[in-house]
Amino acid sequence: MKNERLRWACRRGMLELDMLLVPFFDQHFESLSTEQKKTFEELLSEQDPDLFSWFIGLSIPENNAMKAMVKIIKDAKLNEYTT
Repeated sequence: MKNERLRWACRRGMLELDMLLVPFFDQHFESLSTEQKKTFEELLSEQDPDLFSWFIGLSIPENNAMKAMVKIIKDAKLNEYTT
């Protein structure tokens, strides 16, 4: 049930975020460490404009764990395009 709730939380108000977060959750969430899963859940509580800004590189999260999670998600998406 918790994973269903998290997957639903990946659906945002911006299509660009939906296209990034939902596939990441489906393909990579289960392989994350417990700490990374917690950080991913925290990331989902952030506002869409902040998330979008982080993912396109206009700003970076102040929290190091959040910064690392953004990089993991971006790298996973980039890897989709290069493999």
